[in-house]
Amino acid sequence: MEISSNAFSSGLNGIQAGQRRVEQAASDIASNAVTEPQQPSQTPPQNQVNPTPQSAEQTRPDLAESLVALRVGENEVRASSRVVETADEVLGTLIDTRA
Repeated sequence: MEISSNAFSSGLNGIQAGQRRVEQAASDIASNAVTEPQQPSQTPPQNQVNPTPQSAEQTRPDLAESLVALRVGENEVRASSRVVETADEVLGTLIDTRA
């Protein structure tokens, strides 16, 4: 029975991790679509030798990376739900053979 509870725990942890990844990716995608690019500042800091202009595009998350993270989270939840289903079936089989 200990194996089954570990499988359930692993499956649930994987589902939760996948949900967090999907939520973060969705937030990144939404912030990328809503914010408008700002004009780069014209006054560089005094202590930089070769200053680079700071633009909003450099601080925003990359849309492609966010979409990939969204898909990874989706697959993570799907795989973890299969682990939970399998653990449930194994537990059901153990109970049936025990009875």
